[in-house]
Amino acid sequence: MTTASKFRVGYFAQHQVDELHVDETPIDHIRRLRPGETPARLRARLGGFGIGAEQAETLVGKLSGGQKARLSLMLATIDAPHMLILDEPTNHLDIESREALVEALTAYSGAVILVSHDMHLLSLVADRLWLIKDGRVAPYEGDLEGYRTALLSTDKPAKAAKEKPKPKRATRDQILALRQDVRTCEVRLEKLNEMRDKIASKLADPKMYAEDNVVQATVLQKKYSEVMDGLERAEALWVKAETKLDKALARGED
Repeated sequence: MTTASKFRVGYFAQHQVDELHVDETPIDHIRRLRPGETPARLRARLGGFGIGAEQAETLVGKLSGGQKARLSLMLATIDAPHMLILDEPTNHLDIESREALVEALTAYSGAVILVSHDMHLLSLVADRLWLIKDGRVAPYEGDLEGYRTALLSTDKPAKAAKEKPKPKRATRDQILALRQDVRTCEVRLEKLNEMRDKIASKLADPKMYAEDNVVQATVLQKKYSEVMDGLERAEALWVKAETKLDKALARGED
């Protein structure tokens, strides 16, 4: 592998929660990486990953599985990596934390290589799928639904992908799950639109372009661009979720 000299990679694996120091607190873990930062700044970093003030001073051995996972994710991303490699990141996470992870990955401007059995997570954040089989890795041209069908079929995946199975009536649980996916996309869009409007309002202030605010204006402009990119992806995911729901409702009405 050949990379740029300043290229940073963040890595998180499901087993990393077992490598945390159980006799230390989350503050101890992050202080080791950022010894020059104030306690308030360290707590702010932890708070950004859902680790409150009380948990920050609690021994890791007494934290829940989700709290340990969030701590490990924070340690993996503390250096603002250009690429994230995530191996089953939703293991041990509760529903709220999983949705927060989806939002973070959707807004993340770097590259992400994600290995997961969480179909919900993959359907919301994956731009490209890769199939690992027979010791090889190759692009998978189908979607997750087609792959699931191929796995359940007695035929080979390539043959199953070509055959279009007769649509089955959507069950009540499937429709409820699809409605939840749509709602999740709508919530994400609402938050991104709020972020866009707040940043746009600040950028519209003439004082922002005073000489002593040049750096802040540059940061806001970059953030605005990232939010707009995130909005574009979020809208595409919303359209996809709406389409799936419409098809399921149509099958249910047959």
